[in-house]
Amino acid sequence: MSTPHSKAAKKFLENQKYATWHDATFWSVRTKRDNMALGLDEWEQLREKASLIKKHTISHLDEYLDKFANNAEKNGCIVHWAKDATEFNNIVLGILKEHNVKKIVKSKSMLTEECEMNPFLESNGIEVVETDLGERIIQLKGQKPSHIVMPAIHLNHDDVGELFEEKLGTEPGNHDPTYLTYMARLSLRNEFLTADAGMTGANFGIAETGDIVVCTNEGNADMSTSCPKLHIAAIGLEKIIPNYDCLAVFQRMLCRAGTGQPTTTYTSHFRKARPTAQKMHIVLVDNGRSDWVANPQHWETLKCIRCGSCMNTCPVYRRSGGYSYSYFIPGPVGINLGMLRDVKKHSGNVSACTLCLSCQTVCPVKVDLGDQVYKWRQQLDDFGTANPEKKRMCKGMKMLFGSSTMYNTAMKFAPMANWVPSFLMECSINPWADGHKMMSFPRYSFQELFRKGKV
Repeated sequence: MSTPHSKAAKKFLENQKYATWHDATFWSVRTKRDNMALGLDEWEQLREKASLIKKHTISHLDEYLDKFANNAEKNGCIVHWAKDATEFNNIVLGILKEHNVKKIVKSKSMLTEECEMNPFLESNGIEVVETDLGERIIQLKGQKPSHIVMPAIHLNHDDVGELFEEKLGTEPGNHDPTYLTYMARLSLRNEFLTADAGMTGANFGIAETGDIVVCTNEGNADMSTSCPKLHIAAIGLEKIIPNYDCLAVFQRMLCRAGTGQPTTTYTSHFRKARPTAQKMHIVLVDNGRSDWVANPQHWETLKCIRCGSCMNTCPVYRRSGGYSYSYFIPGPVGINLGMLRDVKKHSGNVSACTLCLSCQTVCPVKVDLGDQVYKWRQQLDDFGTANPEKKRMCKGMKMLFGSSTMYNTAMKFAPMANWVPSFLMECSINPWADGHKMMSFPRYSFQELFRKGKV
């Protein structure tokens, strides 16, 4: 069973200055998202349309997957099917060995994070270079992403400057962001030019044409596919959509929802290998998705387009950081994906939700994220992962609220707690006192005041 989120978040909250900055940073992104949404009169209609497209595609996934694979093969691509992470990693390794690849450059892909592909390839003697700047930073630092769109947001320019001094030999003490970005570009350009293969993820797969579509702000996907002669694309089954008309809906929403921009700087379409390249391989990855489609309460999680807007708005994520979650994807969607992956391992995350439902209010494809978290909470006892302390509290509250005599007696004597010295009340025995001051009970309850006609 995983560590409860509340305990893991304590480390993050030790630095209150940074926690305040983290909260404000993501709220500013949420504000940009709102401005973009308000700028489109048809925003809510787009959300509804996107939700229906995803619902239709997922409920007919077998048909669209076959259509996508057939069209991709007609384009000259080699299509592989991976049932799980192990099979995916072995397929990629096999392709790389077939082409004598020693170094691969990667565009950002949360699917490869999910399958832990990087350490697997490295253990088999292949150098893996992340080319998204944020991903490259955390790769050099030996960390995991703390956000799916802004993976290194937990680091400031001084952290990056010190890292680049150590790893890239930059000027000591020069932590200017423009300089650091320039040095990263120089370093990565050499990696692009000397790589034997390039790998991308895919934001969308177009069933009608067999294309994959990759959205980036840095152009690293284009560099990863234009310099090396071999292109491998990894795509989760749920990323397939019917056609380009559907893509137009998602393209208008993805970046607006995720970063508050009108669109990504680069929207790259890959249909076949370049004339000068050797081959283009597409690996379609299941890794549990077929089972999730069949889950009547939680299949909607597969509608997610990985924009990150649920994290940007979540009051818990903003105030606790990405590393307080046990699953590699944090925030509301990460809670649900983690539970689908392994309820025993990730049950500790379901407490990281206030049920404010802000996440599903901003979700561009209307995933019912907060409702799903609530449903997971109702099942914790069945999974054997319910918090024993909370269970005892619930039983006590049931007794209290189930008896009018007991409730009225408790309310009558509650003000006596105000006379208990604070050091006895606000101690480790009382969990509420961790981060809170105990309330003062009023002399008269609302019920008493109402009976006396004073309210």
